[in-house]
Amino acid sequence: MTTEQSGTTGRRSGADPRPDGTGAQNRPDETAEATPPGEGGTAEGGSGKAGGSGKAEATDTASARTGASTADEAAGKKAEARDESAGKKAEGGDESATGTADDEPADPWSAFGPAPEPVLGRARRAVRAVGRFLVHEWTLAAVAALALAAAMTWPTLRYPRHTLPQDYWDPSLQAWQMAWSGHILRTDPAMLWHANTFYPENWSFAFSDTLLGYAPAGLIGVGPEHAVLRYNIMFVLAHALAAFGAYVLARQLGAGRIGGAVAGASFAYAPWLLAQAGHLHILSNGGIPLALAMLARGHGWSLRYGYRPRRRHAGWAFAGWLVAAWQLSLGFGIGLPFAYMLAGTVLVAVVLWFVRRRGVRRPFGRRLFLADVFGGLAFAAVGAALAVPYFKVAELHPNAERTLGDIGLYSPPASGFFTAPAESRVWGGLHEGARAVLPWHPEMTLLPGFALYALAAGGLFFSVWRVRHRIFLLAGVLVTMALAMGTRFFGGRFTYVPLFDYLPGWSGLRTPGRMMLWTTLLLGLLAAGAVTAFCMRVRELAAERVPPWPGPWLRLATLLPLALVLVEGLNATPQPVVPRQPAAMRTVDGPMLVLPSSQNLDQPVMLWSTDRFQSMVNGGSGFTPRSQAQIREATVSFPDYASVDYLRQIGVKNVVVLRDELEGTPWEGMLDRPVDTPGVTREQVGEAVVFRL
Repeated sequence: MTTEQSGTTGRRSGADPRPDGTGAQNRPDETAEATPPGEGGTAEGGSGKAGGSGKAEATDTASARTGASTADEAAGKKAEARDESAGKKAEGGDESATGTADDEPADPWSAFGPAPEPVLGRARRAVRAVGRFLVHEWTLAAVAALALAAAMTWPTLRYPRHTLPQDYWDPSLQAWQMAWSGHILRTDPAMLWHANTFYPENWSFAFSDTLLGYAPAGLIGVGPEHAVLRYNIMFVLAHALAAFGAYVLARQLGAGRIGGAVAGASFAYAPWLLAQAGHLHILSNGGIPLALAMLARGHGWSLRYGYRPRRRHAGWAFAGWLVAAWQLSLGFGIGLPFAYMLAGTVLVAVVLWFVRRRGVRRPFGRRLFLADVFGGLAFAAVGAALAVPYFKVAELHPNAERTLGDIGLYSPPASGFFTAPAESRVWGGLHEGARAVLPWHPEMTLLPGFALYALAAGGLFFSVWRVRHRIFLLAGVLVTMALAMGTRFFGGRFTYVPLFDYLPGWSGLRTPGRMMLWTTLLLGLLAAGAVTAFCMRVRELAAERVPPWPGPWLRLATLLPLALVLVEGLNATPQPVVPRQPAAMRTVDGPMLVLPSSQNLDQPVMLWSTDRFQSMVNGGSGFTPRSQAQIREATVSFPDYASVDYLRQIGVKNVVVLRDELEGTPWEGMLDRPVDTPGVTREQVGEAVVFRL
């Protein structure tokens, strides 16, 4: 190797310094490998001499190898010395105290360095994961929603085995529905839609909303007491899920924590919902905002921040579709408008996506596309499977179909939006006169809360939402209010009637006022935007303070909107005791008929059948089948020969007469009539009289 060549090599190697300042070698098999960085040694590689003075040090391959061997030998001696010193310390020798001359002194600054991360075992890692889960925002929000639901629905859980909220008619029906779905799925799932009630009719489980999504709860417990307990627990949980779902939706859209809490509380505890305390299928609405939040999260979309592709998550999108399908399984009363809203939202989103994608490339992702396809198909499949029995019922029972005249009976006037139901603790007594002028006030008192109105109005002018988003939310509020008025808004010609005429299944919805659910949700989002902006302003004022911490009055001011919303949601809902099950219901076989029979009287009878689920003529729903009306008419003269013969022909074997319920009914005095029909026996069983045919 010439001197010129070696000098050139030195210059090139010196021009590529190492990150640790030792210089970089282009020959890793020589000096750079012989002496690791930080070990001392002689391997500077010319970074100082060649790079600084420009001298060319001529070295041959043999001398380089010799230098490497010398360095390896020195390093080996130092390692042996350290091993020897460590062995002496382990043996407790005197020399361990002083070490050897070759030992390197400890770095005095190492004590000030960061401590190494401890290596955690599996148990400690599990404990840490559980701890992080317990303090996560969603966990705390869920626990708060449960505690708030128990408090806001009190005294529902005071005597949960013996009382029902509001009345014991529709709640008894819905308690039976959950019990039946759990019982039949455990015993004979093929007979799900052919319930033990409304004998001899088929498809009787589809005579009203089914709450089929609560079937897992129906698997636990047997009998009326367990059915009542189950109903009350699900009643409280429905409120908790509604508050939690609306909170999560508001947070996903960009609201702050307190703003989200206002949206959740207003959605779950709006005063108008107190009139629906006996309709669990209406109160079970928390899956709507929760599904929307999951879908928005999965698509990386937020009302405040727009579309953020990096936040896409196919799993959340698919879970949103599944939650939407579960919500649909709770009933078409609120599920059908939700399904149409979801379909419309998807259509608009697809159109906007392709329109905006022309100018700027907007990534979507194959996984997210597949999640939407399969999730949407699952939602559609659940909807179609649930719709089949209802179309069958509409075919077999034309009187089950609603007419525009029926819709008009339940369509509220505009004053209903400012009238609270009697169950409102704050406004119930004050609005008694306003309720008196409403034709059917249980479905026409639609006040979402004056505090919510005020907060939403403020959100139109002071909010974290963009102006166009506030306009869209306001438009949604006005449209859903117009739909809630049914035929009262210019005859419904441009709002409710077209939906009634052209959308499949919409004609089965008889109470347009329940569209107020969407009005309340949109008002809550407007209010959440205003409250979030207010809290941000409070933080700005706090930053100007010394020290930068908000005072107690500022902190309380941020909670005032939430407190006002909750106060308006306080209830005065009655908690009547459920009629006790007659002993005959635990012993008499079916098919059977319980007299007296009517819409309201039959609903507790359905609840009493949850011990054995024997077939019975009795049943209450949104309409009365013609066969049931004929049986009631034919048995007014019971136990004469004509009525007994008619019951025998349709297969009824036993008739249970509730003595204490006969007064004031068409069957009053029937127990005073003689039993002259051959083959009929009469027996007293507890407080009931049993006729065996």
